[in-house]
Amino acid sequence: MTSENQDPWNEGTPVPLYVITGGPADSAAKTFNLVTLIATRSEPDPAMQPEHAAILTLCSYPLSVAEVSAYLSLPFSVVTVLLSKLVEEERVEAIAPVPVAAYPERGLLEAVIHGLRKL
Repeated sequence: MTSENQDPWNEGTPVPLYVITGGPADSAAKTFNLVTLIATRSEPDPAMQPEHAAILTLCSYPLSVAEVSAYLSLPFSVVTVLLSKLVEEERVEAIAPVPVAAYPERGLLEAVIHGLRKL
């Protein structure tokens, strides 16, 4: 083995996900789903964790949690922990997805169609 392969801090060595998230997730963490939109509320700081800074840069235009996860190449669960911290610090805003509208009653639709046919 070369000394390069023995160095645990070699840039080719993957960083464990618990290091990125800062440990286990808080049980009171905000609940996100794949389509929750994330929008930046502040600029990244130079001393900030790289993943947090990347999220703030990416979300200058609102992106879904799924998109953030894909762009960062991190699992959804890791991204939700990172986002929870940013929401808690009020650096990003989580926008709930618009609920699917309920279908109108069949009678109402038939009345509208009937009215349109009379025109």
